[in-house]
Amino acid sequence: MKPIRNVVLILLDSLNRHMLGCYGGTEFATPNIDRLAARSVRFTRHYVGSLPCMPARHDILCGALDFLWKPWGSVEIWEDAITVRLREAGVASQLITDHPHLFETGGENYHVDFTAWDYQRGHEGDPWKTRPDPSWAGAPKFGRGHMPYDDSRGWFRGEADFPGPRTLAAGARWIEENAGAHERFFLMIDEFDPHEPFDTPEPYASLYDPGWEGPHLIWPPYVVGAQAKGILDERQATQMRACYGGKLTMIDSWLGRVLDALDQADLWDDTLVILCTDHGHYLGEKDIWGKPGAPLYETIAHIPLLMTVPGVEPGTCEALTTSVDLFATLEAVFDLPPARQRTHGVSLTPLLTGEREAVRDHVLAGVWGREIHLIEPDLKYVRAPSATNAPLAMYSNRWSTMPTHVIPRYQALPLPDDRAVLDRMPGSGVPVLRQIWEAGDAIPFWAASRFRGNHLYDLAADPGEETNLAGGADEAAAASRLAAALRAVEAPAAQFARLGL
Repeated sequence: MKPIRNVVLILLDSLNRHMLGCYGGTEFATPNIDRLAARSVRFTRHYVGSLPCMPARHDILCGALDFLWKPWGSVEIWEDAITVRLREAGVASQLITDHPHLFETGGENYHVDFTAWDYQRGHEGDPWKTRPDPSWAGAPKFGRGHMPYDDSRGWFRGEADFPGPRTLAAGARWIEENAGAHERFFLMIDEFDPHEPFDTPEPYASLYDPGWEGPHLIWPPYVVGAQAKGILDERQATQMRACYGGKLTMIDSWLGRVLDALDQADLWDDTLVILCTDHGHYLGEKDIWGKPGAPLYETIAHIPLLMTVPGVEPGTCEALTTSVDLFATLEAVFDLPPARQRTHGVSLTPLLTGEREAVRDHVLAGVWGREIHLIEPDLKYVRAPSATNAPLAMYSNRWSTMPTHVIPRYQALPLPDDRAVLDRMPGSGVPVLRQIWEAGDAIPFWAASRFRGNHLYDLAADPGEETNLAGGADEAAAASRLAAALRAVEAPAAQFARLGL
């Protein structure tokens, strides 16, 4: 591996691994992701950690799993994002993004320590406009109330006006204007596509379903069993999946401009380029749609990771990895001192140099208040609450939840009450507010949906996760390994209690 001066991290939101050509997908065209993969190390066992959107970014930028402690939130006062120490080390950092949650309640402190940041407005829940363009008829919806996107959409006159194309074009422009201007740099392009709404102009809107008539179905329902329950019929399901594909292909096209800029600036010899995602997105697999309360099946949990590394030949890496490992890799590449917060990642550089064939034997993954997943190279164990989903513990000094635009905040996350106490976070002496919810309490909406018991899958023999082995001879051993993994990260006692461990 050659010395690395710069890093370009491209995060595409809700990117489905199994739909990418470089991972064997044939349903949709992704020529530029495949173009990048042709010069990359392609990781085949890369998995999520904390979900959904902001927790996943916390994994990458802070290096610490947080789904065991809180549902969604900011960088805490005892934590430093990687950009804090990049600044101290004299590395210029730039964020270019259209991701609304980074600028909403619950997303504080992620962007502020970049040397500079650029927010391209108008995606999904971004409150950019107070009214729609009156000359435009309005964005098609499916099963949603009014969204901020409905006021923004009419102001996009053509493909180049959509937030995703603007974000990737800005990323390419930054490379063109800044390559060679900094001794070292870290560029993060956090592109919200192909996240819903799956809204694109032609030709993408009709690319994969040219026979569809009427408004395109751009807002997926978040539900388990959508077709079985009659929420979507087969024709609508085909259309919605096609709309995701259209957005994927559109954003892939604009990614090509970033790759062109890297070519023109001749950066490949000293720049690590990473393409990753926060999670996948259900589009009818097992009749699941969106990101509802359900176990983290492979569709959403098994995610792509491409790393183009100076001096390292393209190929595949079959080692088990997860999102917090990207933080540890950035630390190693930029030779940074350890973070002041406790972190959970392992640098991937020994895998890239060939020094090691594996850096970890398991991954912990989940959504706060829901199942906890132990993922091993060829096994996934999903542990649900043993009875009621209680007690639930939240640790945070920044009491916030995801802005839903659908239900009031006080319903999404009940306020702390007189049971709240000061505690300590593992790895920190900083006092933190701890709230416990017991059975019968109003609980955060994350944890309120139905559970479907424990699951155990042999991923080598059963990659489609069709045969649940829970309840058999192997579950007790898997539960023991899960308990050991939770103890290793000092998970709250409430987690053991609610899971019956």
